[in-house]
Amino acid sequence: MTAIDPYAIRTQFPILDQEVNGKPLVYLDNAATSQNPISVIEASQDYYRNYNSNIHRGAHKLARLATEAHEAARLSIASHIGAQSPDEVIFTSGTTDGINLVSQTLTLSGKVTSEHNVVISGLEHHSNIVPWQMLCQATGAELRVIPVLDNGTLDTTSFEGLIDDKTAIVAVNHISNALGTINPIEQIITLAKSHGAYVLIDGAQSVPHCAVNVQALGCDFFAFSGHKTYGPTGIGILWGKREVLEMLPPWKGGGEMIKEVTFEKTTYNDLPFKYEAGTPNIEGGIALAKALEWMREVGVANIANHEAALLHYTTPQLLDIDGVRIIGNSDHKAGVISFVIDDVHHYDLGTLIDQMGVATRTGHHCCQPLMARFGITGTTRASFAAYNTTEDCDQFIIAVKKAVMMLR
Repeated sequence: MTAIDPYAIRTQFPILDQEVNGKPLVYLDNAATSQNPISVIEASQDYYRNYNSNIHRGAHKLARLATEAHEAARLSIASHIGAQSPDEVIFTSGTTDGINLVSQTLTLSGKVTSEHNVVISGLEHHSNIVPWQMLCQATGAELRVIPVLDNGTLDTTSFEGLIDDKTAIVAVNHISNALGTINPIEQIITLAKSHGAYVLIDGAQSVPHCAVNVQALGCDFFAFSGHKTYGPTGIGILWGKREVLEMLPPWKGGGEMIKEVTFEKTTYNDLPFKYEAGTPNIEGGIALAKALEWMREVGVANIANHEAALLHYTTPQLLDIDGVRIIGNSDHKAGVISFVIDDVHHYDLGTLIDQMGVATRTGHHCCQPLMARFGITGTTRASFAAYNTTEDCDQFIIAVKKAVMMLR
């Protein structure tokens, strides 16, 4: 079917070898959180078993080992996303944390005023809406929203009319978590930069599914999370251009982000430590690097092709079920199917198919404005990963059909 063998891959994911309610687990909630291969689990265990220690500040052996592993992870992650330097790679707790870092440091910088505007899109996750609302409330700037067309794609023609020389920043996702739409971010970045605006890309859904080179994209900031990239929760990355990160003020104060502290004055550390106050998630950073290494070994393009094949295999079977309507029908989609069924509530459907061992996500997917755009309260969402098989898809379809019969 594709260049990878999902059955061989599944053997590396021990969590998948279990039953739920007496049925083999079919895990299709990967857009929320993907599972961890053994290599990632072992990397976490190895840290806590053998060299758990605080980093950068200790003279003893364990501190040196932990520091070396943590900074080697930063270097590996920088290489994975095409960063010019590991100093541009900031460890965060996740995509949300990274976006808040940018929005709040821009607010503190004084470079955004009531004369400016901020452009986001109607496809955004709440974490790429609320921080910009907060910035606008604090500065008086205007929030502008790129409309969403009926097929779940962005109205790029309207975008051209929204951006101007007073646009401070454009913040959009690479791939919609709710619909799977792959946005034309190259086009968006080019137009934004022609007006002198900063650009932030929410890459939470793209790094797990496609190759990303931040230098080639030309954006100023790029954020993503570990737990969607076969890595642990509580860890993420914010990449930023060195000159922009150096221009912005520190965000959180504390240890590590300083060079010298007196009661009269504090001088701040160099990148990336300027934005890494306190003890970081050391194990998380090491395990995240291992997860991205695992993806490279499998082949990022191979994973994307496999997920696309599962999407094309499943979509027509789902549409054969009476009353099914897929929300988001872009010609360019990641491995996500978000759908509603006439006279069936998404929560009831998700609960019933869970009883049959099938894990999906139901609700508004932290995209309430997007759901309102389509006149719905939420969807059922199935999302694929490297370890999913056509048998998973078959069991998903069987479960949905059974649930629909029970609910009507």
